[in-house]
Parts: sequence; structure tokens; C-alpha cells
Amino acid sequence: MMDSCKLVVIGASMGGLSALETVLLALPEGFLVPIAVVMHRSVESTSGLLQVLRKHSALRVQEPHDKEPIRSGYVYIAPPDYHLMVENGSFALSTDAPELYARPSINVLFESAADTYGAGVVAVVMTGASSDGSRGAVRVKEAGGTVIVQDPATAESSLMPQSALRATQTDRVMNLKDIGVFLSGVCGAERIGHASY
Repeated sequence: MMDSCKLVVIGASMGGLSALETVLLALPEGFLVPIAVVMHRSVESTSGLLQVLRKHSALRVQEPHDKEPIRSGYVYIAPPDYHLMVENGSFALSTDAPELYARPSINVLFESAADTYGAGVVAVVMTGASSDGSRGAVRVKEAGGTVIVQDPATAESSLMPQSALRATQTDRVMNLKDIGVFLSGVCGAERIGHASY
């Protein structure tokens, strides 16, 4: 398990809104590690998603702009129809071709996070009806990071977590409430109170 936590990346698809609400509710206001989220949604998706999540989180929730610095205490939601990547302390948005029919792609986020932050990444694969995230989870593990997978039995759609479990060795298989508690423990504010992004 990791010594320091630099970035949490979360991927979800079908049933993801409810799942993300549950995880964010468990995170305290003092949770300083940045969180980047890819949730599959339609191109026509509006800012209503952000408004809903803001009601369920003590953290600041927003969609990042291209080249925006990654800041502590924020939850960044990938904008619809853009891949979200991290590079050297900032975000990059891309309109490259969809992967597994998805843009944003969970794999793209996870892989860029692993390439940038290595063992400092915690990746969370939640409910979803595709295999997106599995290849990215493999990259995170290869880089020394931590991979958490929602218990497929508790997922609205079990395909995504099952695919991740088949693809790589995971550090934890947990229900949603426990994921938030676990993140608070391994990425708690007391561990990274000095961090600046």
C-alpha cells in the first residue's frame, strides 16, 4: 500500500451518479487529495450533474478547463465529449477518438495519472456496463499505485468492476460506503497537509 497519495482517479458508467454521491458523502471537508472523475454521460449532458454532486460533497466540485492546475480539495469531473488527462500538475482535455465508444474514457484518465504520478495514484473502478477502466487499472498497478474496485455484487451494473477484477490484481474490493472511508484513511489530510498542487 502506498506511502503518499497524490491523486485519486475514479471511473464509473451506468449507475455512476448514485455511486459517486455515496463515495463523496464519506469524504470529509479536510480531504485534500485532488480527485479526478470520468463518468460516461451523453454529449448533451448539462451542468445538472455538478449541482447534484455539490449537494453530496463537502469538497468543491467542478469541470476542469484545459491546462488548469490541479488543486487540493477539489473533485474534477471530466466534461462531456472530452478525454481528461493529467500531466505535470495540470489537466489536459482532448477530442481524440473515443475509446470503447466512450469520450471521456476512464482508461485515458487512469493511464495518464499512472504515467504522471506513479505510485501516488489511487484508482477506483465502480459500476458500469463496459470494460472501460480495466486497461487503466493495469497501468496504475504497474506503476505501483493502488486499485480499488467496487464489489460487483453491489454495483448497479457489474460488468465494469468484474472486468477490472479479471484484468489485474486489486488492493481492495469494497462496497461504496467503505470506499470513501478507505480513501479517507490512506489519503487523509494529516498525511498530505503540506501538499500543494
